[in-house]
Amino acid sequence: MEGFEKYTRQYFLPQGDYFDWAKKDRVEEAPTWCSVDLRDGNQALIIPMSLEEKLEFFELLVKIGFKEIEVGFPAASETEYEFCRTLIERDMIPDDVAIQVLTQSREHIIKKTFEAVSGCKNAIVHLYNSTSVAQRRQVFKKSKQEIVDIAVSGAKLFNEYAAKTPGNFRFEYSPESFTGTEPAFALEICDAVSEVWKPTPERKVIYNLPVTVSHSMPHVYAQQIEYMCKNLKYRDGIVVSLHPHNDRGCAIADTEMGLLAGAQRVEGTLFGNGERTGNVDIITLALNMYSQGVDPKLDFHDLPAITRVYERVTRMRVYERQPYSGALVFAAFSGSHQDAIAKGMRWREEHPTEPWTVPYLPIDPTDLGRVYEADVIRINSQSGKGGIGYIMETQFNIAMPPKMREDFGYFIKGISDREHRELQPQEVYDYFNEHYCNRKTVMNVPEAHYVQEPDGITATVTVLYKGVKQKVTAFGNGRLDAVSNAVKLVTGLPYTLDIYSQHALEEGSTSKAASYVGLKTPGGELIWGAGISRDIIVSSIKALVSAVNRLLEQK
Repeated sequence: MEGFEKYTRQYFLPQGDYFDWAKKDRVEEAPTWCSVDLRDGNQALIIPMSLEEKLEFFELLVKIGFKEIEVGFPAASETEYEFCRTLIERDMIPDDVAIQVLTQSREHIIKKTFEAVSGCKNAIVHLYNSTSVAQRRQVFKKSKQEIVDIAVSGAKLFNEYAAKTPGNFRFEYSPESFTGTEPAFALEICDAVSEVWKPTPERKVIYNLPVTVSHSMPHVYAQQIEYMCKNLKYRDGIVVSLHPHNDRGCAIADTEMGLLAGAQRVEGTLFGNGERTGNVDIITLALNMYSQGVDPKLDFHDLPAITRVYERVTRMRVYERQPYSGALVFAAFSGSHQDAIAKGMRWREEHPTEPWTVPYLPIDPTDLGRVYEADVIRINSQSGKGGIGYIMETQFNIAMPPKMREDFGYFIKGISDREHRELQPQEVYDYFNEHYCNRKTVMNVPEAHYVQEPDGITATVTVLYKGVKQKVTAFGNGRLDAVSNAVKLVTGLPYTLDIYSQHALEEGSTSKAASYVGLKTPGGELIWGAGISRDIIVSSIKALVSAVNRLLEQK
């Protein structure tokens, strides 16, 4: 691809060995989560949320379990300011939740921001200025010292305004464009802010180290974070926070590796909404932890409901393959996948206390409010007998013999292939009833009477064949065999009764029974039929009649 020569790396590795994070294999405990949906996410919407939509979203975030929620840039617009004041004045912020507001290092903006959070029981006021080489040279045209002075002057103003504004405030600082900043300079400017704020374990300060633009592979970011964590002054009074964007598609990996490197907090959004390619998706991060047996301290047990609210108030759409939350992420169309999932689920029923290990499902969909039958096994031309059989068994209690399940699976796949569409479970069941069950199109047995003999059964059978009713007596080793022999006398078909099985469809003495019959032709082909009735003998005769009718129609 032409033009690659104009690009080069825009990141800086710290001097020294900062690879301790690589020795760890998982994040062992949940970080502090901060949702920035209402600020970073909102500013990325084509149509920003209204006040009422923001209030609804805020309540959703609280319900999920966020304890820190960034609510906007109050000095940016009256809508942002009004939202912040509404939350405070309506007393909508729970005592254990902190709202967060953002401000540049400019006095009139800082003043307006503190006015917005006046009287708040628990607020984080977030100061930022850009520190990268590109921003210093191209945008601000300032030296490193001048950039430090911007941060320090803002930090001093924070002290002044916090002292004269009613409320409880914590401070946060971001060297924006951290990933394009020399690590030593990022450390220098954070330490300069610390000298103003004097963080302590009792009054901690947040240092947010954002992937404002993603420039590198995730392990580089992890080294930068480890460098900061090991070298910041006042470290025991500092919470190191991450705020990755997804320009290179690495936001999840950046965050997970950054947490391994020592970070304690994550700023992100639901479903990864945000500027350009988006922010890091907190849902994916949290459920990645959950799938490793770590409590993420957030509640996504009803992910479909969360998705509906998000899509309505943001007017964005959750992509079908979005990890965990997409409509198709648990869906298996492949026959081999469906078969493995179905067998894994049956194994799970037999071993319910074992850790979750179902093939192709890294997490139990029901933990997220998803439904196996609707979300996991999907039926189209790629499906197999295992998946189709699983749908029939779990949704309709139709437990066909394995060879019949295979025959019916090919039948359903053929329909999907010809019609070029997915089939819904009810349609699959309807096709079963229409083509396999209780068939009496050419031949029927409306009546049969049995006499027990010493070595078998004699049946007197009424057979309706091609519009002609006949009464036939035949002998067999059982009722079904005797009726089958009577049917052969009338139709002249040279089949053998090869497979028969039956089961109850429901619990209780009045339950219907399902029976399945496989007839083998002289050529070795199996022709299948099913019957359903409240009488087990009648259901078996109906299955025989269905199979015979399918054989007659085939001939």
